Amino acid sequence: MKNRSVRTLAKLAVLLALPIAATAQAPQQAATLAIAGQPDHASLVQINGKSYVDVESLARITHGSIRFQGNQTILTLPGSASTTVQPVQTNKPPQLSENFLRAEIEELTAIREWRVAIVTAVQTNNPVTENWVGGLRRSADSKLTLATAAATTDPDRNAVALLRNEYTNMQQMSDQFLAMHSKSSYSAPDSFDNNPLDQKILSCARGLASMAATKQFQDEATCH
Repeated sequence: MKNRSVRTLAKLAVLLALPIAATAQAPQQAATLAIAGQPDHASLVQINGKSYVDVESLARITHGSIRFQGNQTILTLPGSASTTVQPVQTNKPPQLSENFLRAEIEELTAIREWRVAIVTAVQTNNPVTENWVGGLRRSADSKLTLATAAATTDPDRNAVALLRNEYTNMQQMSDQFLAMHSKSSYSAPDSFDNNPLDQKILSCARGLASMAATKQFQDEATCH
């Protein structure tokens, strides 16, 4: 019913945009136009058996708006703008899925805990042993499996490939310190200062974290 009313008013607006030919016949009687449910009304003028209302009054009682474009008078009725406005086209790349983002953050957290544990052990001169490193590795491996399963879109799959590389690099560095401990019970506290693999792990982690913040895939060279 509302749409029918809008169409009726639109047709009336079209009629108002047409020039009204001057006639010698005087208006026959005065009347008013009211919109159901609205308190306002507009005066109607009947000429030759037809009713006319000025467009400004029509806009007022329908809560519409008027604008002028050249020799056109354009009346916009409430609710009609949405049918004419075209959706804005953007080139925004597809975002990472919410399920994958959660799994990615879980995996990054597991890798960070793995690394921090090894760094702390080395800097406090505690042994790096398979007994506790193995648990951290298995936790990160399990979360990587979940992230891989959660990758359902192309951006997800591109990101999980980088995440898998981060896990591999972390495992290589963990194996390095396990091997060092098997030969000597001491590891220099500054072993991480100039460790290129550790720097690569940190840079890749920052890139993946930034990707998670923007929810968009962006290739990170340090993850390769």
